[in-house]
Amino acid sequence: MLKTLLAGIAGGMAMNLVMLLTFRAIGFGWDGAGILLTSPIQSQKLVAVWTTLEPLPLVVANPAPIIIGLMLFSIGHAFIYRWLSVSWPAGILPRALRFGGLLFFMTFLFWEFFTPFNQFGEPLALVALELTFWAAIAIAEALAIAAVIERGNPRS
Repeated sequence: MLKTLLAGIAGGMAMNLVMLLTFRAIGFGWDGAGILLTSPIQSQKLVAVWTTLEPLPLVVANPAPIIIGLMLFSIGHAFIYRWLSVSWPAGILPRALRFGGLLFFMTFLFWEFFTPFNQFGEPLALVALELTFWAAIAIAEALAIAAVIERGNPRS
């Protein structure tokens, strides 16, 4: 149980760090001048949600609850990993790739389709960029979780 909690914390830290390096540094920019807000093809509805419509998203106005929430999600992901990974081929990388793919498909691909594309009218080119960010986030979280859980595991 402790190992699973530690794996979730490691995964949450990886998720938050890669999200900072992708969405914040590149997508939105440290000063709000990132490609996701300044691209001439971007949906003005999406830009307004992130910059002017009140209340602004918590991740912009008060990121602490979102950071903590992502950590809690990752702890849940570690328990799901622990449950599913026993039926996967041994090894950190094969298991992390499977879990990262699962996270990406079940969470992030759905999110991008349903919210930015469907509700905000974001163009496919920018959705594709965001999916690249989400893929990096999913793999980073999955690698962190797998590395902690599989360390010292004789079947790995």
